[in-house]
Amino acid sequence: MKDITKKYSNGEVTIVWKPEVCKHSEICFHGLPEVFDPKAKPWINADGSTTDRIIRQVKKCPSGALTFYLNNEADKAAEITASSLSETVPNGPRLIYGNVLIKNTAGEETPFHMVTAMCRCGSSSNMPYCDGTHITNGYKDNE
Repeated sequence: MKDITKKYSNGEVTIVWKPEVCKHSEICFHGLPEVFDPKAKPWINADGSTTDRIIRQVKKCPSGALTFYLNNEADKAAEITASSLSETVPNGPRLIYGNVLIKNTAGEETPFHMVTAMCRCGSSSNMPYCDGTHITNGYKDNE
């Protein structure tokens, strides 16, 4: 899988998008369509809203495909330290909040700094990440 990262900035905040992580929940463009428009090229317009509104919306991304950093703190972004929180979504993925470094079976590491959705149903085509397959395969928690 190709590791693509795209960045869009309004001068104050930079929106970081990792398409291979995106689960197409559509939360971004339903919540802030003036910034996130899947029909536009490029689909992210960082000048479309205020920095505060952009940050609030990016924080709602359930997959962690969208993240951000404040441009005046870009050097600090690599130094972030925080605890992590793991939350199980009933009949769905395990969400991990915080700074997480995921290493795949090939030894490649991917850092996440917001929310990471991990597959629990075992059927994701993007293991170990959730791709929403649990919805179509009827996954239910063990009772």
